[in-house]
Amino acid sequence: MASPKSGTNWPQPCICGRWGCLRHCPPDAGMQQLPPYEMLPAEVKMDELPRSTTVLVEETQQLQPPPPRDHLVWSLFTTLYGNFCCLGLLAFIFSVKSRDRKVLGDYSGALSYGSTAKCLNITALVINILIVVIVIIVVSLAVAGVLNPPRYGYGYGPT
Repeated sequence: MASPKSGTNWPQPCICGRWGCLRHCPPDAGMQQLPPYEMLPAEVKMDELPRSTTVLVEETQQLQPPPPRDHLVWSLFTTLYGNFCCLGLLAFIFSVKSRDRKVLGDYSGALSYGSTAKCLNITALVINILIVVIVIIVVSLAVAGVLNPPRYGYGYGPT
């Protein structure tokens, strides 16, 4: 089919009847290249051209698994607020490595680094909670006077 103004051939629909179909048919099955860009002649005005445009949108059904989590924010907070034995710093390093692998498209490497960062974060969190509980117990026992009983000097008290 020729265009009304220039006489060039427009691309034909694919064998399956869709324009620009690449999913159902091979790429070269009855498709031609788009016509070259042509300048609008000076005697044609934009107001005279039709205003309706039809756009065909096709959804692609690609089921990709969600990218693995890198736990970067959790590692950052563990580094800043609970860096016991540098576990938070190690978790942060593994989180950055996981994010780098995810950007490169290596999802298995990103999953491995992300799970290591998660384990380090959990370990650091448990240790920090235990430290806080132990400190609270020691302080409360010291305030109650259990840890520092009154001492009697030499020669004083019952014999």
